[in-house]
Amino acid sequence: MSFITINNIWQEYGDHVVLERLNLQVKEGEFCSMVGASGCGKSTFLRLLLGQEAPSRGAITLDGKPLSAEPDRNRGVVFQRYSVLPHLNVLDNVTLGLELPQSPLFGRLFGAKKRAAREQAGQMLEKVGLGHALQKYPAQLSGGMQQRLAIAQAFIMQPRVLLLDEPFGALDPGIRKEMHALLLQLWGETRMTVFMVTHDLSEGFNLGTRLLVFDKVRIDPHAPNAYGARITYDIPLNETRLSALSGAMPDNVYALRSESHDHNLNDTAR
Repeated sequence: MSFITINNIWQEYGDHVVLERLNLQVKEGEFCSMVGASGCGKSTFLRLLLGQEAPSRGAITLDGKPLSAEPDRNRGVVFQRYSVLPHLNVLDNVTLGLELPQSPLFGRLFGAKKRAAREQAGQMLEKVGLGHALQKYPAQLSGGMQQRLAIAQAFIMQPRVLLLDEPFGALDPGIRKEMHALLLQLWGETRMTVFMVTHDLSEGFNLGTRLLVFDKVRIDPHAPNAYGARITYDIPLNETRLSALSGAMPDNVYALRSESHDHNLNDTAR
């Protein structure tokens, strides 16, 4: 059964068509990597899923219901630029993700609830490798540590859908590999549905259970904005990893390595 359904989505800004005729069905727990040339609507599609924008035409449903018109706790997001609060320390940044949903008026918890939230946040930070940096501020962290903090912020809220907009694009290759392993571990434990935009094909193949390729199939040189991008390829990946999610998770999530190293995009496209 489809968890997220994209039904004939168009996104237009005046006479500028960004997306056209998007149709997609995604099961709960899938990891969809999205690739394509710059300007082909990948980030626009993420904004539609987040609820920041409404589609010009068509409909999006989440678990059979129309997608909420505004972002809610069912959907978490991690951007390439670190979306952390500079005036809060590491522990408070993550604790805030638990406080806001429970206390929307004041944005703060008190007493036993506050202690429980801080304990839960501390456990999440241990899991992402920041247990030693609870009292540090974002400016005191490296780029990789800041992105770990942003991921902890997103996962602590336990969203059903996680949206990633080039989350590792600014990181060095060695740190990116560490972040890939961390993301797969957390995804395997939570089984949330993930959509990730990336310009790195190998990253898309290695992490996803599906690779969605965005591209324009119609181009008018006299009116370059007249036609939008579509999903031109929908490639299944890493079936071992996906099937493991439907059963008992192994103790070592890192062992679920990608089979996609043997894939060649050109061969697949042909």
